[in-house]
Amino acid sequence: MELAGRVALVTGGGRRLGRALAEALGSAGARVAVHYNSSAKGAEDAAGAIRDAGGHAEPFRADLTDGAASQPLVEQVVSRFGGLDVLVNSAAVMERTPLGSVTAAQWDAMFALNLRAPFLLSQAAAPALAARQGVIINMADLAAFETWPAYVPHGISKAGIVQMTRALARVLAPAVRVNAIAPGAVLLPDDWDDSSGEHLEQTTPLRRLGSPADVVGAMLYLIGADYVTGETIIVDGGRHVRA
Repeated sequence: MELAGRVALVTGGGRRLGRALAEALGSAGARVAVHYNSSAKGAEDAAGAIRDAGGHAEPFRADLTDGAASQPLVEQVVSRFGGLDVLVNSAAVMERTPLGSVTAAQWDAMFALNLRAPFLLSQAAAPALAARQGVIINMADLAAFETWPAYVPHGISKAGIVQMTRALARVLAPAVRVNAIAPGAVLLPDDWDDSSGEHLEQTTPLRRLGSPADVVGAMLYLIGADYVTGETIIVDGGRHVRA
């Protein structure tokens, strides 16, 4: 798929990795719908950066923890841009929840955004994507393949993304390809200190942390890889192959 003139919706596009993905799609020539919930300034800044570079982007607000929000968001984007070619499910929350402290409210909020929203968005977007031989890219996480004691619900939600990717790839083929990316340490949580980053760097086989550009490269590959569907690419510097 050539991205010039295509329409892409990026959820969580106002901050962190989502913003990097949105701006990269804009740089590649796509017209980008930058979704946000609370990060209005970040979404407008991302859209503005794309426009300043000669591209086309607009912010769209929706609270994706509301199960009824996905369909209207897709409809607004399709109405505004005339169609949809790429859906990037990036919006998510990563919350420290040690076993013994997890509440039902925390579980429900995490799964509503991390797993239910990508599914409902994919379901809502499927007809528009199928009409244009489109692509879905889901953001999983290395936590889907490892066990992180302080982030058990998060890891379960991201493991669900991997399985959802496989299932949707089969259900939506051949009209829509569905793949995922599982980043490792490409952006540290905001509340982590330097020593945590240094520890990750030293325990990663490639001996460095990643960057959003590493995930952008995987995303662009998967969008263009016309014979790849149902796959999850792990982008983690080799952490998942440690003994």
